[in-house]
Amino acid sequence: MTALKGNLIFGQSGGPTSVINASAAGVILEALEHPGLIPRVFGMHHGIEGILHDDLFDLSKEDRRELELLCGTPSSILGTCRYKLEDPQADDGDFERILEILRKYDIRYFFYNGGNDSMDTCSKVSRYLQSKDYDCRVIGIPKTVDNDLFGTDHCPGYGSAARYIATSIAEVWHDTHSYKTPMAVVFECMGRHAGWLAGASALAGVIGRGPDLVYLPEVAFDQEKMLADARQVLRQKNVVLISVSEGIMTADGRLVAEQLSSRATDAFGHKQLGGTAALLADLLAGELGVKVRGIEFSLLQRSAAHCASGVDIEEALLAGRTGVKAAMEGASGVMMGYARPGHGAYRCEIIQVPLEEVANREKMVPLTWINEEGNGVTRDFIDYALPLIGGEPHQIHEEGLPRFALLKKIPARPGV
Repeated sequence: MTALKGNLIFGQSGGPTSVINASAAGVILEALEHPGLIPRVFGMHHGIEGILHDDLFDLSKEDRRELELLCGTPSSILGTCRYKLEDPQADDGDFERILEILRKYDIRYFFYNGGNDSMDTCSKVSRYLQSKDYDCRVIGIPKTVDNDLFGTDHCPGYGSAARYIATSIAEVWHDTHSYKTPMAVVFECMGRHAGWLAGASALAGVIGRGPDLVYLPEVAFDQEKMLADARQVLRQKNVVLISVSEGIMTADGRLVAEQLSSRATDAFGHKQLGGTAALLADLLAGELGVKVRGIEFSLLQRSAAHCASGVDIEEALLAGRTGVKAAMEGASGVMMGYARPGHGAYRCEIIQVPLEEVANREKMVPLTWINEEGNGVTRDFIDYALPLIGGEPHQIHEEGLPRFALLKKIPARPGV
């Protein structure tokens, strides 16, 4: 493969995580180590919208220490978006604009960091550039706390969110068990169609402080069954802790959250969820007559860098660095996925997954990992998720508070 010389651009898209910036650090730092092949590194301001608006940052001018601090900084440092690119055969206006900007800045390496919809964007850009004979290596870097990306064993961001959820539930367990008063607590975890995060709440059970009941969207939700389950636990323990995915649905395909209100959808047609915990807490209060709490983890579960998994951070960083190396060696049109080879001690390897295999597909929790009652997960799920939450966060503190990365975000100029 002939070496390709040109600049690199990197963007972040979709919902943030506590380690998405570790992947950014991996891409940026690795690219800056190869100035002979990649003279400059640019960042998209608010994802693909940054290219469309010619709103780019010159990341080559950032201080290295600040770039290294990205590994302890949550959310999307460059800004994110949920912009949907149309099929270029129906409307190629956005794609013409993207090619125009790539030519303007002599960009030959295109990196996009995100989840299912972001991989769709990456795939469309890759195919369009090929159709125009524009030599540009296009690489997807995975990200999602939902852990539902197809083609990868797990996703950057999941381990950290799972650790936060399990830790928080274990801490609340101690609070609720300090009273003699009967109580029910409902925890709401992210997960529109896949229940990986709610399932991870069961990891707190490894230390004997987990939820009593766990409901995932892979199994139809029956409120009468939940009430019966809760009554049984209350008789035995006086306290019942329940963890649910925000996307749990009834047998007729209706979201439990839809019973609260009709909310707007984003550009990809996804309805904003939330409120399931409050709804179920009210139901439990009315039917069981006990003290209740509804706890929605909401943005906390995906931004808690103070509780991030060290394993997650290292793997997110590795995905970024490996992606740059692969692109320089000729890889394009692929996502950097994770593989867990063999048995024994946990190991993770970076693999290349064709973007067209990833785009707009979802990986669900295997039904064999959900118990027969549909109110918990099996040991196979625990064995899968437990290694992903290990290791300590990479945060530096000043004055007792985390020292986050402070980028200068200098506007990019062509040829400068």
